Amino acid sequence: MSHELATTNGQSSLMYVGAPPWHRLGTKLDEPATAAEAIEAAGLNYRVDLRPLVTEEGLPVPQRKAVVRSDSNAVLGVVGNSYQPVQNHQCFGFLDSVVSDGRLRYHTAGALGQGERVWMLAKIPGEIRIKDSEDVTEQYLLLSNSHDGSSALRMYFTPIRVVCANTLGVAERRSRGQGVSIMHKGNLSSKVAEAQNVLGFAKRFYDNLDDNINRLAHHYPSRKQLDNYFSTLYPETPDSKNQRVKNIRKNLEYLFENGRGQNILETKLTSWAAFNAVTEFVDHHRSTRGKTEDEKISRRFESSWFGSGARLKAAAWSAALEMVG
Repeated sequence: MSHELATTNGQSSLMYVGAPPWHRLGTKLDEPATAAEAIEAAGLNYRVDLRPLVTEEGLPVPQRKAVVRSDSNAVLGVVGNSYQPVQNHQCFGFLDSVVSDGRLRYHTAGALGQGERVWMLAKIPGEIRIKDSEDVTEQYLLLSNSHDGSSALRMYFTPIRVVCANTLGVAERRSRGQGVSIMHKGNLSSKVAEAQNVLGFAKRFYDNLDDNINRLAHHYPSRKQLDNYFSTLYPETPDSKNQRVKNIRKNLEYLFENGRGQNILETKLTSWAAFNAVTEFVDHHRSTRGKTEDEKISRRFESSWFGSGARLKAAAWSAALEMVG
């Protein structure tokens, strides 16, 4: 799939609330949006339809259909006959039904590529405050859906560290019980009851996260532990370019001491700071390819939330917990 942010009528298919997100793309709203406002502002007010496939000679292709965006006729993917598209307005309505008390508001929503992947980021009540300091992590739900058959509709938990806006652990490989995954088959409405358990999952997830973050924030790694931590994430191999690996480790060491939010006395030079050096590197500094700056930012955004950057953060989280033992 394309890694660029999708566009609608020449505008980025993304909306956000408050300060510009680190990717600096999209349409700004003055306050958290309702579902209808988010759909309109993010340019997600389009449908996807299933169309039959034929060869150049006009022969039908059995068991396969094309997913076509209705407003642009862009082909977003090819899927099997059992595939049932989930429209963008259904995704928002689905998330609304999960949090039915009206406290859910969308802070970021958008699409990638030609609109084949959409996401919605919504804040839920609660925060994690480390050592009674200004180091605060806020609690979000992220809903992701694809229109190309590459993934199910997924809803999982997305902690964001406020002081640096780093997304701490958006990994698609959440273990069972930490989120909800719904295949594009059958009736979506029949699965809402199951998905409403996500708030119970979220409470357990964030309670556990609070405990683990505080474990990291009370641990001060030795120089050897820190070197081993960064080496675990970026090991030297016979096939790797050793100088590139060394430069990345040097960058991580710098971010450990001087990165965004790393001057907070209560968490400075802790294992929590080591982990956040990695999240800042992934979100803000990791090299990406692209012909333009916007294209590079879009690719880094996709990687950080859904691709190799998300997997690197997950590995960094596991390695940090192992480091504190």
